[in-house]
Amino acid sequence: MLLLYRQGSKVVNNIWVGSAGGHFEEFELNDARACVLRELQEELGITENEIKNLCLRYVTLRRTKGEIRQNYYFFADLKEGVDREFSSNEGISRWFDFSELSSLEMPFTSKYVIQHYLDVGCKTDMIYGGIADGEKVVFIEMTEF
Repeated sequence: MLLLYRQGSKVVNNIWVGSAGGHFEEFELNDARACVLRELQEELGITENEIKNLCLRYVTLRRTKGEIRQNYYFFADLKEGVDREFSSNEGISRWFDFSELSSLEMPFTSKYVIQHYLDVGCKTDMIYGGIADGEKVVFIEMTEF
């Protein structure tokens, strides 16, 4: 899994996070996919043509510092033949074996998302909602109805 050791950020700093991330631009408010594609391009130089199976898998909510933070977690695969060496203008990018992920320092919800993904999410195609309660993140399947 490609992760980023984010450096110089006002919100999340000196910690392992997803490979790219940021805030929605006004024109993306109803299009999380457009936001993640823009962030991948801006931060890693990865274009939509270089990835496959891009899909939203988790949406989490956490109340902190007087606000509710909502995060979208997308997963994707690199296409065959795409250079796996990336540099980021946001910090240090590095590939990890799944077995290494549990030992990394990550934001609260990210750590739970990664663990849930490795235990459950990677075996399904469901989207999961996660609510942080201060001690853990509780996940439910977000079924469409």
